[in-house]
Amino acid sequence: MTVEVTWWGHATCTIEDSGVRVLTDPLFVRRLAHLRRRQGALPPRRAADAQVVLVSHLHLDHLHLSSLARLAPGTRLVVPRGATGAVPGLRRLGLSLTEVAPGDEVRVADLRVRAVPAHHDGRRLPVGPQRAPALGYVVIGEARTYFAGDTGLFDTMAEAVGPVDVALLPVGGWGPFLGHGHLDAQRAARALTLLRPRSAVPVHYGTYWPVGMDGVRPHEFHTPGDEFVRQAALLAPEVSVHRLTHGEQVRPEVAR
Repeated sequence: MTVEVTWWGHATCTIEDSGVRVLTDPLFVRRLAHLRRRQGALPPRRAADAQVVLVSHLHLDHLHLSSLARLAPGTRLVVPRGATGAVPGLRRLGLSLTEVAPGDEVRVADLRVRAVPAHHDGRRLPVGPQRAPALGYVVIGEARTYFAGDTGLFDTMAEAVGPVDVALLPVGGWGPFLGHGHLDAQRAARALTLLRPRSAVPVHYGTYWPVGMDGVRPHEFHTPGDEFVRQAALLAPEVSVHRLTHGEQVRPEVAR
């Protein structure tokens, strides 16, 4: 079995499996509101080349309309159920929209994509009605690759996600303090003990940081990837962990 993963920064990844390019939570800007890209070059134009794009939830750093506008017209876009009502601009992008809820599956060529629950506040704004759930996705082809989006640990995680070969887990975030529904390095390593993948890639950390907060807990920006590697070695030594730099690709070990 073969799968290739490229990490472009934050939660933006390309998963290539069975000849299909899957893009996750595309964010292609240097500045987003109070956040500035502090590390890694902006993703190149080819990063927007995908047959299907998965959006995990409605937060601006995961569902970013200007970044989605870089996709080719007609690209399949999978979003949480209720997203098009909560974010009307989605309908103006010229993309092929599919709304899903946990348990739903969509097929793209030889791939199946299954939506799974995430433990995270999925609202578009910090306040307002909960119109769409936060999701993760399992991409099923030659391998099973879990893209967690944003999530905290939850009791039924292993049952809800099912068996996976590769786990793309959010580690850290864009600010000095992690709120409810996130994974730090230790909790992400604990997730490995539940999911038991063959390989894991930490994402979401070390890319964006609030303007003017460079001196506030800088270790929360720079160190989560390395700390995840260390914690995973302690808690789940059987998992091969690949800490990528921005734009780096890996073919994780998936054969059992």
